Amino acid sequence: WCPFNRGLLASGGGSADRTIKFWNTSSMTGTLTNSVDTGSQVCSLVWSKHQRELCSSHGFSENQLILWKYPSMTKVQEFKSHTARVLNMEMSPDGRSVVSVGADETIRFWDIFGP
Repeated sequence: WCPFNRGLLASGGGSADRTIKFWNTSSMTGTLTNSVDTGSQVCSLVWSKHQRELCSSHGFSENQLILWKYPSMTKVQEFKSHTARVLNMEMSPDGRSVVSVGADETIRFWDIFGP
């Protein structure tokens, strides 16, 4: 759920779909408003608490995190270190850092939403 736009939901697609989809959930049916091809499997999504940005984690084929500027969905930065699919990520309580866990059995700490 987007923290600054009530009713906006982002979802990620698998290795065949590779997209981030944006949904208007104001109506009970939910309407697709945008779809962005990321080039690789989308495993998890985290919205920034401070900026209009979204971080996605990925599996095949790049195994990276990508910071996107919303709503243009332009890539701000890519973060690479995992050697296998990024299974999940969570934001720190202050909303500035992200921790990711990968299928390579590692955890990584990232300063993604810094000042």
